[in-house]
Amino acid sequence: MSTVYDCNSPDSRSAGLNRAASSLRGGGLAVLPTDTVYGIGADAFDPEAVRALLSAKGRGPDMPVPVLVGSWNTVDGLVMSVPRQARALIEAFWPGGLSLVLPQAPSLSWDLGETRGTVNLRMPLHPVALDLLRDVGPLAVSSANTTGNPPATTAEQAREQLGESVPVYLDGGPSGEPVASTIVDLTGQRPRILREGAVSRAELATELGVELPVE
Repeated sequence: MSTVYDCNSPDSRSAGLNRAASSLRGGGLAVLPTDTVYGIGADAFDPEAVRALLSAKGRGPDMPVPVLVGSWNTVDGLVMSVPRQARALIEAFWPGGLSLVLPQAPSLSWDLGETRGTVNLRMPLHPVALDLLRDVGPLAVSSANTTGNPPATTAEQAREQLGESVPVYLDGGPSGEPVASTIVDLTGQRPRILREGAVSRAELATELGVELPVE
């Protein structure tokens, strides 16, 4: 049976983080708060766990799962290289609402969906998420909702949609306005915005010194 842990209570938060870490290490799922919306997470390096995540959402591998990290340095082991523009954006906007698409390291044996050799990375600005990520490592995380329904902004909304498919729900309180992260593709010669969200195009252009087209 799934359990909701109130992460505003120190004892419940500690118990919830331990239970979530145990679930994730064992190939299970966990719902966690982020600075955008609630997410459903799985061990990024466990293909069966990622498939279980997609199944819980009712979606297929044609929509790849992003990866959340708990530190800047983690990125170096996940991608082929970290270009200058990526480093600048990481330093300016991480942790926060910016996702970066980069060529993945060819040595990685994960299956996040139809990524075409890329990975979508973000470091969230939420203490509960960061504690979990720093304990467990990179997580494949998608919005905690079933396909076609609005993203969950509370743990209860996530549980109403995902139910017993997720054993652990970490309740960090309402996430606020359900603004998705901005996604910037850095796999080509010029950066491209795939989705504009929490970080504006103007902010990105100022940091990089170039205009960014929107796809």
